[in-house]
Amino acid sequence: MVKNRDFRSRFGFHSTPFTREIPVKDRFALPEFDEAVDAVLRTLDDRMSCAVIAPAGTGKTSLLRAVIDRLPEARYHTHYVKVTGLSKRDMCREIACAVGASPAGTYPALVRNLQARFADDADNAGLRPVLILDEAHDLRVDTLAMMRILTNFDMDSRLVLSIVLAGQPKLRTLLRRDDLEDVARRLAHYATLRPLSREEIERYIEHRCTIAGAVKVPFDKAAVDALFEIGRGNLRATDELARKALEIAHDKDCDVGDVSHVVHARKLLWP
Repeated sequence: MVKNRDFRSRFGFHSTPFTREIPVKDRFALPEFDEAVDAVLRTLDDRMSCAVIAPAGTGKTSLLRAVIDRLPEARYHTHYVKVTGLSKRDMCREIACAVGASPAGTYPALVRNLQARFADDADNAGLRPVLILDEAHDLRVDTLAMMRILTNFDMDSRLVLSIVLAGQPKLRTLLRRDDLEDVARRLAHYATLRPLSREEIERYIEHRCTIAGAVKVPFDKAAVDALFEIGRGNLRATDELARKALEIAHDKDCDVGDVSHVVHARKLLWP
């Protein structure tokens, strides 16, 4: 029988651990992550474009959130669009909705509306427009090629719009295509992320427990090892495994998560 303690109080948490609801200020500090954020910010400060390429679950969205958090609102107008395999016209309409431009009209008219909107930010509002296209690995080739047109101002003589293409490794493969060479050359930096090492995962688990209020990690050493072996250093997989394993430990009236709980969690998450 489960005791009267709830899930959080059993393990000393004041909030549910290992969820996506984590403030930017509470993210796990990792030198490579900070270097990637700084490189993207330098690129945007130079009014140029870049790509963020990382496997799913390795912190790409956290990186984008960290970048947005550090862009001063007095200098930048940042727009975020999560893309899918849309046509050029439909993608323009999505971007138009995000930036406050009219989403109506033909494809050429939409491009002109978008460029006029971005130029107005730069010329009249004194703001640097930044367009973040997330899940860019799902872009169609012809739609990705459109990025060249969107960033071409005054016969390609002005740097007005900065674009951040963010996606999984498939994006790098796309950008290596001969017909996308001009788009790839417009990217001044490629930021990458990787899965964490065993030692980094140990520190990550401790960090996530600490910011949720626990004074100690509610897993034994073997369970932490299992979280790394099964999650393979992937942050999202580690979070899902750890949270589910603690739920199982609580249901079994255990005050510490062990290997059996982690293995059981794997079966429930990924049958």
